[in-house]
Amino acid sequence: MAKRVAVIGAGPSGLSTLRAFQQAEAGGAEVPEVVCFEKQDDWGGLWNYTWRTGLDANGEPVHGSMYRYLWSNGPKECLEMADYTFDHHFGQPIPSFPPRAVLADYILGRANAAGVRDKIRFETAVRGVTYMADAGKFKLVSEDLKTHVLKAEEFDNVIVATGHFSVPHIPNFEGIEGFPGRVLHGHDFRSANEFAGQDLVVVGGSYSAEDISLQCHKYGAKSVTISYRTAAMGFNWPESIREVPEITRVDGEMVHFKDGSSTRADTILMCTGYQHHFPFLSDTLKLRTTNRLNPPGLWKGVVWEANPQLMYVGMQDQFYTFSMFDLQAWFARDVCMGRIAVPSKDEMEADTAQWVAREESLENPHQQIDFQTDYCKHLASMVDYPSKDWDQAAANFVEWEHDKEHSITGYRNKAFKSCCTGTMAPVHHTAWLEAMDDSLETFMGAS
Repeated sequence: MAKRVAVIGAGPSGLSTLRAFQQAEAGGAEVPEVVCFEKQDDWGGLWNYTWRTGLDANGEPVHGSMYRYLWSNGPKECLEMADYTFDHHFGQPIPSFPPRAVLADYILGRANAAGVRDKIRFETAVRGVTYMADAGKFKLVSEDLKTHVLKAEEFDNVIVATGHFSVPHIPNFEGIEGFPGRVLHGHDFRSANEFAGQDLVVVGGSYSAEDISLQCHKYGAKSVTISYRTAAMGFNWPESIREVPEITRVDGEMVHFKDGSSTRADTILMCTGYQHHFPFLSDTLKLRTTNRLNPPGLWKGVVWEANPQLMYVGMQDQFYTFSMFDLQAWFARDVCMGRIAVPSKDEMEADTAQWVAREESLENPHQQIDFQTDYCKHLASMVDYPSKDWDQAAANFVEWEHDKEHSITGYRNKAFKSCCTGTMAPVHHTAWLEAMDDSLETFMGAS
């Protein structure tokens, strides 16, 4: 019987995995049967934008945390997929910071070109994955969300590609139950227009808090107070945005902070991160980690050390996104196909421990960029992924960090050189702060 591989999730990580197997098959290799399970009705993962929050049409928790006016917050040249470049997809160079619809068109363009849609079972939720040691296989139970029929199948390998930006972490604050305004997590944030004219308190100190605060400023919020727990982001914010320490209590519409200050708020918006959540996996298979660059327990950031027939793609904190997912997918594919030999558990753990120790010694974003760049270069040396200039990508990221420090509202107006084709991106026709229409047609029409 042919070897079978289950891929859970048809977002960017899952699509990278399907593309990896398709690339090997196109090259003449004999590949396993690959079945991808996707609970949404279309592919794209978080990029499958939905207006829905809470529950979807099938009563499942909404997967997407994507918001209407999202633009890339990092240079597209760093996330570019080396086997399918932006130049190739669009037929021309495009600016370095595309909006949501443009990036989604690019991601799905490669999936369409690869012809992998028939590998995906849509509106099919994975309900359970257990390992049968006697058979050396996994038992996977899925549910067809249209018919509610359960199906049990056996697979030789399972690749978890569900992402980790779907199940929010929501803290509690004294008195918040009496707050008369709206309280929501960034997972349920859809359009900044909703908050025009409002005073917002945004809780968080990382990328989501940064970008959602800027979104709300751009679309007319009266004021945004960002409450951080550990350290202020420290950018040169517009006058209507300020940073304060963590919330100590909420008293009616007044929110009080650790530095003794307070502010009135219409809305409290939690940008407090997400949980790695895999309710469909048995306990012995379940990755438990915070959002970090090198989660312990994963050899090469991919292979589950406790059972190497299980793999995870895209579980790291990310500077690189799609291009890193590709490398992990190529690596996972080669493990499944026996091209990469998995060492002993002790050897895997020793190797991972070195990466974890290095990660824990990092002191600033530049070192973090170097760390993830080295990780990508390491994986690239082990697989047949097409060439990409990872050093150029790292240089782009460092320049991007400086640009943000110089102007948090203007950094998206810069242009970078492709790490795959060498093409220099044009500067976008409209400054980000004035670009209120984020459609693909408008972005491409005069770029």
